[in-house]
Amino acid sequence: MEVKENTISILVNNRPDVLARIAGTFSGRGFNIESVSANITRNPQITRIIITTLGTRETVIKLDKQLSKLIDVLEVKDLTRVESSCREMILVRLKLTEANHGKIMQTIDTLKWKIVSMGAEVCILEITGGEEEIDNALAILDKLGMDDFTRTGLIAIERCR
Repeated sequence: MEVKENTISILVNNRPDVLARIAGTFSGRGFNIESVSANITRNPQITRIIITTLGTRETVIKLDKQLSKLIDVLEVKDLTRVESSCREMILVRLKLTEANHGKIMQTIDTLKWKIVSMGAEVCILEITGGEEEIDNALAILDKLGMDDFTRTGLIAIERCR
């Protein structure tokens, strides 16, 4: 079977230690969490956790069954197998110089990136998109003098229920 990236949505009761037990389920079976994002839902007693991991379809089915057995897990859904929208965000710090300032501003305008903060020596950008868009942006920014960045985990939502 083919190993690929899988996106799993997990609804849980918003309690201490739930995320640790979920992470333990992955590590206990030898699977790495590639990205994780968690936050409360409209109901502050419920948290949605989005996890990406590499594995086969069989892997995800096994993980689904194991996760569903955990206390406080309300629902597990493999978003890889349904129509869903996925996005990431990065915040990027660029060092501004006379040599790169014009090119940076042109790139920001062309690619419609958002300026969060602009100073005389540093610019901070916010960029959202799919995984490939984010990877492409990082490649461009590396050439423009990227100093540092931080990247969210993937967030995803099923398009219809």
